[in-house]
Amino acid sequence: MVLRRDNRAQGPGTPARSQPAARHAGDTRLGAARHLNPRHRPVWLKVTTAVVAVVLLGGLAFAGYWYFRLQMNISSSALGAGSNKTDTVDDATGRLQILILGSDTRDGKNSGYGTADDSKGYGKSDVMMLMDISEDNKRVSVVSFPRDLLVDIPRCTDQKTGKEFPARTGVMINEAMGEAGIGCAVDTVNKLTGLEVDHFMMADFNAVKELSNAVGGVEVCISDAVYDPDSRLRLPKGKSQVQGEQALAYLRTRHAFADGGDLGRIKAQQGFLSSLTRKIKDDGTLSDPVKMLNIADVVTQNLTVDEGLSSVPAMITIGNRLKTIDVSKVAFVAVPTVPAASDPNRLEPAQPAASQLFAALKKDIDLTDPDGKQSPSPSASPKPTTPAAPSATPTPTTPAAPYDKSLQPVTVANGTAVPTRAQEIVDALVTGGFTQTGQLEAGPTPKTVVYYGTDFADVAADVAALFGIPASQVAPSPGVSGVQLYLGADFASGSKYGKASVPKDIVNQTAKDATCQTANPELIVAAGAG
Repeated sequence: MVLRRDNRAQGPGTPARSQPAARHAGDTRLGAARHLNPRHRPVWLKVTTAVVAVVLLGGLAFAGYWYFRLQMNISSSALGAGSNKTDTVDDATGRLQILILGSDTRDGKNSGYGTADDSKGYGKSDVMMLMDISEDNKRVSVVSFPRDLLVDIPRCTDQKTGKEFPARTGVMINEAMGEAGIGCAVDTVNKLTGLEVDHFMMADFNAVKELSNAVGGVEVCISDAVYDPDSRLRLPKGKSQVQGEQALAYLRTRHAFADGGDLGRIKAQQGFLSSLTRKIKDDGTLSDPVKMLNIADVVTQNLTVDEGLSSVPAMITIGNRLKTIDVSKVAFVAVPTVPAASDPNRLEPAQPAASQLFAALKKDIDLTDPDGKQSPSPSASPKPTTPAAPSATPTPTTPAAPYDKSLQPVTVANGTAVPTRAQEIVDALVTGGFTQTGQLEAGPTPKTVVYYGTDFADVAADVAALFGIPASQVAPSPGVSGVQLYLGADFASGSKYGKASVPKDIVNQTAKDATCQTANPELIVAAGAG
């Protein structure tokens, strides 16, 4: 049995009423309580309520329309082509590496730029850049890969058809996605750099035209008036605005800049992106919802991304991170290259500069200020088992007698997996006075150790000091004749242990810099020429 609350003022079993309502109801002269009757609300309140409701519903409908439209625009593809990568990075707070690709496919709206034979399969990557967003969200490095760069492409599987393609050696990097898709380009960049790409974005020719139109043109600069008949790029001397077909021609031209090679083209592309970044920032586009919706609509219609980035919230997250970064901390660089030994018309990574760049990226170095703050050094790795486990360096009981550095045998064993690393260290030893040097074949090891034979403790200590190797990593080994510097993966670049070395003048420009490109002398035309 349920017992009702006993309200003595109203009698048992009667629901309680608030006191004001009871007063009104108890006095028949007042009639019904006016503030409880919707028919007697003031006209202004009814109108205001209706307007607010319409605005809210309209806003929700507008937001829903754009969310649905943008989401339907997005196309996606697999991140890898057999790499089994698991995405564990928090896009909002973690360090992000996004591969940006420009496809030369001639499908659909791009059919006017050649024939289907010009881009078979998935097409080639006309542009390839790696955007690296630091974990503290204070800087961005944009690394360009020349399309003529010869690399090793790993075994890739087409995620749509399941067809497997064998690994290839000495192939132009822009061919990586031609057979097995975008994921193969991602796996190739991972293999080349030792990094791990988190996302990719691929745009086609039409994206460049539409985006440049959406922002009202992009300012570029060139040293002389130029005309390239292949791309149909025509520019006057000095500054000019390019958009639509002209913007696409500017980014695609192979011959208009510098000596007509790929490196001049890369610098021009980086200059274009720097100018575009400044314009978007200066125009307040990132804080203008109407402009942003227009740009988002244009971009998503011509963009393919990986599955982890294939939602509007995911792309908004990336955009929110980029809009807060100082343009002076957006660094544009290119992979250091030299003419390839197998084909002087192609390029290969220049060593040790390329390895130094990739090592600096791994350690999250600020490329605009390489001597500034950097991430802490990796934690100590397990001790190597060859040629002997390191032990504490014995403390000499008496000062060591002076010796002649040029007479001390010092060998370098390369366990870094970087082919040119031993020679780089040998050169540093010779500069430091140790001229009797040699190199040894060595298996990979995680940690660098300086081993020494009998009576060479003082020499080993000086070799370690030359490179800043801790005393705890200097150890006796009876089987060593003289001193052996066994290089590990923790010392794969630079001249000082624990600190990555950044190649000199690696930054071509920052997004803050307004640069003027050098015209290819062979394509310079007279001012006003038709």
